[in-house]
Amino acid sequence: MTLDELAVLLREFAAAREWEQFHTPKNLAMALAGEVGELLAELQWLTPEEAARVMEDPDAALRMRSELADVTIYLVRLADLLGVDLIEAARVKLAESERRYDVENYRGSARKAPPIL
Repeated sequence: MTLDELAVLLREFAAAREWEQFHTPKNLAMALAGEVGELLAELQWLTPEEAARVMEDPDAALRMRSELADVTIYLVRLADLLGVDLIEAARVKLAESERRYDVENYRGSARKAPPIL
């Protein structure tokens, strides 16, 4: 399934329930933030090593997949409502990051690039 196909399914899901009235950009962004918080809560008290192995625990893996699905659903729904092609937006952002974070100066570094002027 493509993101476009998922967007259509989500649009149909919302329409069948007459939820379009609630699916404003603000409400969807707030719901997305809430779901990201729930995703973070699954990792909150884990060590980096435990977090790297979270999918090895079947119960934790189930919760992670569920929270990732919620984040994806709200993100795709918001992008659809705003007319944003997520794949294209990500491609453009990656190309911008390639320019800002050149390999020679940023390999192995977590420092931020200077602001775009």
